[in-house]
Amino acid sequence: MKYYIIAGEASGDLHGSNLMKALYKEDANAEIRFWGGDLMQNVGGTLVKHYRELAFMGFIEVVFNLKTILNNINFCKKDIENFNPDAIIFIDYPGFNMRIAKWAKEKGIQTHYYISPQIWAWKESRIKAIKRDFDKLYVILPFEKDFYEKKHHFPVEFVGHPLIDAIQTRKVTDESTFKKENDLDEKPIIAILPGSRKQEITKMLSVMLSVVDDFTDYQFVIAGAPSQEFSFYEQFLKNKNIHFVANKTYDLLSHSHAALVTSGTATLETALFKVPEVVCYKGSWASYQIAKRIITLKYISLVNLIMDKMVVTELIQENCTTKSIKIELQKLLNPLTRKAILENYDLLESKLGGIGASEKTAKFIIKNLR
Repeated sequence: MKYYIIAGEASGDLHGSNLMKALYKEDANAEIRFWGGDLMQNVGGTLVKHYRELAFMGFIEVVFNLKTILNNINFCKKDIENFNPDAIIFIDYPGFNMRIAKWAKEKGIQTHYYISPQIWAWKESRIKAIKRDFDKLYVILPFEKDFYEKKHHFPVEFVGHPLIDAIQTRKVTDESTFKKENDLDEKPIIAILPGSRKQEITKMLSVMLSVVDDFTDYQFVIAGAPSQEFSFYEQFLKNKNIHFVANKTYDLLSHSHAALVTSGTATLETALFKVPEVVCYKGSWASYQIAKRIITLKYISLVNLIMDKMVVTELIQENCTTKSIKIELQKLLNPLTRKAILENYDLLESKLGGIGASEKTAKFIIKNLR
């Protein structure tokens, strides 16, 4: 069968690659054409557009790039028509994907949404479009099943979180090899995860690195995003105690003592690697003012949302300062604080449904097609 997959971000590329592996395993004759990234491309199939061409962050930024976005939508529709897939699989990325899904449903193409949009956070009115435009929805957070089925009477499949699979199946580089290969010394590592988009990295990295000189017993290591070139990061690397690794986030987290993490999927990844973290977020002033008026969640990190309590500290907008980051990072280095966080991380993992999300999703998709 023929599958068309659309993933518009780095996290979607990761989960899309594992889903593709499962589809090829379950369907020996699978033909896959996709929007994604390097990880998906390494699995096989045909890459149409790389997600680095699609990543626009924040309300204002989307407005400024509206022409490009509309051109991409039109191009995508034509490409789908030419490929004539049996099913389209949408991975998160709702602003783009939901527009394509409406069109695809009208064309009679099966539509499957893997990793549903976070309408429980904002734009809950999108439930009408989801019910109308998607044949099947696969959710990865435990509270999402009740949200869709009990509140909105729309049946979904809870498949567990694919990050568990991605982490458990990774190739592990031992600590001494990792440090040697990346010119690191023997000091404990504090990981810096500033995001994957240029806009958020620019906003976050300088303030994250502003505390480096206060922690001389540790070495700070930036996790370079696969979508960005090293040349982009060079402007921030002016302190000799700052190191950089590219495309090795999981190896970095495997050997880190603590982390500073920009809000997003990385907060959950860090928790699953059992690394105590401080969650940091700053957006443009205009985007933040809009967001805080329409998003009513108690927390911004997935860790706290899933646990429904403050497990990791969140420093948002004007509270994300050198002083506050320094204070919270010092707390993470306290053994008692670390013990409490790690105990909560164990509970978090048990809530996420265990391994096999990609395989479960692939089997559901193929079953529905057949």
